[in-house]
Amino acid sequence: QVQLVESGGGLVQAGGSLRLSCAASGRTFSAYAMGWFRQAPGKERELVAAISGGGSTNYADSVKGRFTISRSNAKNTVYLQMNSLKPEDTAVYYCAAVRHLGTIVLVKSAQYDNWGQGTQVTVSS
Repeated sequence: QVQLVESGGGLVQAGGSLRLSCAASGRTFSAYAMGWFRQAPGKERELVAAISGGGSTNYADSVKGRFTISRSNAKNTVYLQMNSLKPEDTAVYYCAAVRHLGTIVLVKSAQYDNWGQGTQVTVSS
């Protein structure tokens, strides 16, 4: 098990940028697949972006070209750089982790067994 702590959320105008960070506890961070998910009011939790231990990535179609997921195994941290934000990006963003040594990027929330507390992102029009 790892403990995950997100930071970097906030209020931003449409077209602006935010960078979310997720710090993980433990000494084997590179063995974990990581993902960012989001949940808007009245909607189901959905994948935003995911990254394997080796750095392969996958993005939701709605954020391709605007968001970038990356990781620093030295800092036990995964990042989500969000550019050109839109009001429809407003949601609580969750960091997720699961121990997984394969190269496949995990894109389903049910595949993850460690979750952060979430950070609110609000994009005003």
